[in-house]
This record gives sequence, C-alpha cells and structure tokens, in this order.
Amino acid sequence: MTEESTTEYNLEPDQLCRKEEVVKVGSIIIPLFFTLMVVLSCVGNFLVLVILVFYEKLSTPINILILNLALSDLLFTFGLPFWASYHIWGWTFDETCCKALKFLFYLGFYSSVFFITLMTIQRYMAVVHPLSDWEKCRGFSIAPFIVWILSGLAALPGSLRSKVMSHITNLYCEYDSIEVKHAVVYLQNVFFFIAFCIMGFCHVRMFWIIRKSQTRRRHRAIKIIFCVGLVFFIGWAPFNIVMFLRTLMDYGLHPFIICDVSIRLDYAFYACRLMAFSHCCINPVIYVFVGEKFQNHLRAMLKKICPKQKQLPTRKLSRVNSSN
Repeated sequence: MTEESTTEYNLEPDQLCRKEEVVKVGSIIIPLFFTLMVVLSCVGNFLVLVILVFYEKLSTPINILILNLALSDLLFTFGLPFWASYHIWGWTFDETCCKALKFLFYLGFYSSVFFITLMTIQRYMAVVHPLSDWEKCRGFSIAPFIVWILSGLAALPGSLRSKVMSHITNLYCEYDSIEVKHAVVYLQNVFFFIAFCIMGFCHVRMFWIIRKSQTRRRHRAIKIIFCVGLVFFIGWAPFNIVMFLRTLMDYGLHPFIICDVSIRLDYAFYACRLMAFSHCCINPVIYVFVGEKFQNHLRAMLKKICPKQKQLPTRKLSRVNSSN
C-alpha cells in the first residue's frame, strides 16, 4: 500500500505544489473511517466464524472458503489501527512493524481475491457441471493452504523492500525505490484483472444456465457469491485505477504533473481507498442480509442470548386484578 503523505511536490517547473490541505483532510477523515471499519469488521467476522463453527458444517467446500475469507478479512483489519495512527502522528513505529503491516495488507488483499475467485469457481461447477465430482478431489481440500502460501509469496517482495524513510521532519513507511513501488502496483493490477475475468466468465455462464433452467434453488445458491464478488469489484477496481494513475504522475506525464490534477488525484485516492478497505466489514453484512442460513442461525443465537421473558398465566393475572 502506498502511503505518500508528503505536503509538497515539485510537479511543474519552478512551481511548488503544496498539499497541506490534502494531508489535513486525510488526518481527520481516514482515522475515523478506519476506526469504524475495525469495529464493524471484528464484530461481523467473529460472528461469521462463530456461526460457521457452531451452527454449520465445515466439511462443505463453500463454508471452508467463507471461513478462510473471514480470517483474511480479520488479518486485513488488524493493520488498520496502525495506518490510522500513521495519518495522525506520522510513522511512529520501527522498520520491522513497517514491513509487517505491508505484508498484512497484501496478504489480506491477495488472499481475498483468491478465496472470492475460488468461491465463484465452486458455484460455477455446482451450477454448470452439477454431476462432476471435482469437489471430492484432494486438490480442492488443500486449496486453502495453497491460497495462503501463494498470497504470502505475492505479499513478500513488497514487504521486504519496505523501509522507514524521512521527509523533512516526518517519517514514512514506504518502498525503498520508485521501481519497487511501480512493480507492486502493476502486480496488484494484473492480479486483480485476471481474477475479474475469471469471475466475470463464471457469473455469465451461471446466469445463462439459471435463465434456461428457471430454478430458484440455484439462484439462491449463487446469490451470496455474486454479491461478495460485486462488492469486491466495486471497491477495489477504482482503487487499482487510481493507483495506476498515480504511477503516471511519478513519470512526469501530462496532465498529472499539473498541481490541481495531482491534488484531485490525491483526494480520489483517499476516497477509493476507503471504499476498497471497507470490504472487510461489508462481507459479513452480505452473509446476514442475503444468506437465509445465516439469518436463521443469527436469530437462533439472539434467542439464546436474549430469551423472551415468560408471561404470567392468565389465571394468576385475574386473581391479582380481583384482589385489587
């Protein structure tokens, strides 16, 4: 994650582009949103984990993927308080913490993309090829372990090349070179684009089969997966586009070297980042409002936590009234 919070850039010849207002807005809005995301994500994802462990069967492939996606969202959430304090006081931690937070961010991003893509493929095979036994094969059972390993390998280069750098009187957690930053952004964009193509193809094929079969059962089966994928795309697509445009500013390409354009791009970066990071707390909401099983389990949990008080029998009530 690039966190350029410098207050001024020499974007145009003989012209200093000052960005104190951008940094000031970011230091107020971003910590508030990150704090809200942390609370909602922890409550929602822990609730999903409890429902899956105590009320659902973890032997089913879709539940295993939802469980791992919730763990991925929680890992992503644990880094948000540090980034919130970063926007208020600057970087106040050591270089090891800088590398660890970069690793957590990209581990959460890549694993989320992997698990959402696998959830889409799992529903695609169930709808388009319902008679296949691919879910019973050994490869799918070890898929979550492979996803975590691949996500860790993808997140490792950017985290290892991160370091604490100084600018005037402030410290920043950044990459050690502009080439590394661009390589990380391009890898993230390419990875996101490939996952989008796979999910798009699967959803188009599923909708085509459902439209022909006209079975509501299959429609309910892919409803959650479609909503999770749609929210993920709406959140991360603008963020990846803005990240790519910011790399063009580093190359000094017109019109990104114009101060007003650069400032607007920074505001767009803040807004798109808040949208992208909110996926960690939106996924549990989708499970509750879209998934019928999660709704039933949540009602059962609430009844156990807050049981209704037993009403007095009518005979006792009549005796009390007659005595009065």
